[in-house]
Amino acid sequence: MSLRLQRANFLVRNLERALDFYRDVLGFEVAFIKEPRQLSYSHQVFGIDRRQPLGFAALSTPSQARVMALTEVRDLPPQPEPRRAAIVLDVADIDAVVSRAKAQGFVVYPEERLVTHDGRVGREVGLLDADGNLAVIYRISCAERKVHA
Repeated sequence: MSLRLQRANFLVRNLERALDFYRDVLGFEVAFIKEPRQLSYSHQVFGIDRRQPLGFAALSTPSQARVMALTEVRDLPPQPEPRRAAIVLDVADIDAVVSRAKAQGFVVYPEERLVTHDGRVGREVGLLDADGNLAVIYRISCAERKVHA
């Protein structure tokens, strides 16, 4: 049996505003954009009214092709809480990402100290895109092992 993660996919109301977050804040590269269309498998699997045209963008990182997708649903209702999904991203410069997010008016949660399951220490920060989709950015800053009491 083999398994390979192809991509995560978030629903967004406005593709251009979403790209402000995913491209300009987080640093994804746009692999391609599909113009809104009436027929898409996404209508069925996401439970979207088939009368709504859906736009689509595939996003890449420098080392991962098309690992993230955004599906534009113009009449998307607000996201309920608690949030049900997140992407978790290892970023080289947390401070720069947070600064860009704040400058563009995105929600930035307070930073937390991260201690991994194997005791490595780092930083993590939660960010919300314009539609309430959650991205958690992190960086491991040292390989120290947590001392168990």
